[in-house]
Amino acid sequence: MRIYTRSKKPKLYSILALTAVFAVSLVLLLVLFKSAGDFALGNISVLFTLYFLLVLVILVVSLIRQLKYNPYSYNTVYYFSFSLFVLALVLSFANASYMSLSGLGTFLPSDAALLILNSARFYIKLSAPFLAVFSLALAVSNVFLIKREGVRFKNILGIILSLLIVSGEAFLFVFDGKFTGRWSLVIDVFCAIFLYFECMLIGTIFADVVTAVHTPEFDKDYVIILGCRVARNSEPTPLLASRIDKAYQFASLQKERTGVMPRFIASGGKGNDEPISEAECIKNRLVSNGVPEDQIVIEDKSTDTLENMKFSMEKVGFEGKFAFSTAGYHVFRSGIAANRAKKRVAEGVGAKTKWYFWPNAAVREFIGLLTEHRGKQAAVLLGLIAAYTALALIVK
Repeated sequence: MRIYTRSKKPKLYSILALTAVFAVSLVLLLVLFKSAGDFALGNISVLFTLYFLLVLVILVVSLIRQLKYNPYSYNTVYYFSFSLFVLALVLSFANASYMSLSGLGTFLPSDAALLILNSARFYIKLSAPFLAVFSLALAVSNVFLIKREGVRFKNILGIILSLLIVSGEAFLFVFDGKFTGRWSLVIDVFCAIFLYFECMLIGTIFADVVTAVHTPEFDKDYVIILGCRVARNSEPTPLLASRIDKAYQFASLQKERTGVMPRFIASGGKGNDEPISEAECIKNRLVSNGVPEDQIVIEDKSTDTLENMKFSMEKVGFEGKFAFSTAGYHVFRSGIAANRAKKRVAEGVGAKTKWYFWPNAAVREFIGLLTEHRGKQAAVLLGLIAAYTALALIVK
């Protein structure tokens, strides 16, 4: 899929219009229900099914448009994750429609509120196998990281999160149905909170994978190589070497297909424990691969990814089209940083990395999502809690 080919960011205003039409249609059916008896019962469930199906279509179309407009956006996370949740709602109401129209049960308007209230439970239980596998992979990956890099907080973060995920699933399976009356509100609020964070985690994994496997267009003027730790002997670590080699591979393919060889921007400062700057280390490996020094731009002041992007683009006056090379699991957030430096000019290539980096990296990207957009996160989460609380009070 080609990215940056759409000029406008997708909007979800059509969902508001659809909801207005749905509300009017529901009122009309409820009026019809009073005069037509059972005729309207099945039609109400069908109406809800159709509504959520159209919402799902809008979200999927918006996701595709977002990927074409700019995949390095947290909208990619939102559209994908909530598409899955709405799919679960479609399945719930489709089953209710089948039961009602087949004469196997009745569907009252209050049943719709109950189905929506139980939708978080249904989704969490439906996704339990995936979360179990992910939690196991997360814990195992942290064990490998601890053996490789020692005990650090970032290397046990995945174990902590995996325990929280498993504990949350266990809590729901054990205590769902044990509380009655207003006390069941505890489970409803818990499900709303768990649902939200699960959606964000799954959406982040999707965004990481999609951007990591993307191949940029072969029309680039520069390839930025994002630095990481240099070994004590001034050689690149395997992680850094893979980034350099991936950048060189992409540039060579572009030269082969278009006849134009992009210039390289070696980006990365010198840490206190590094013998030389990351930029110099990158340059040395490129030169050893036969790249002329005048084809390499040095940026050796940056200390994080955003500075990598900003300082690298400053070196060449922010002009031209850019690719950037980094670890596969780091492409998504690097693309976000690139867009902050200059909107929609850079595409990432993901270098191969050891498998055990991926689950832990997904956690870091997930936490980055939560911390970088605290206002938006709080608004959506509080909205979900308020909606599920209101439904619980109405139904019970």
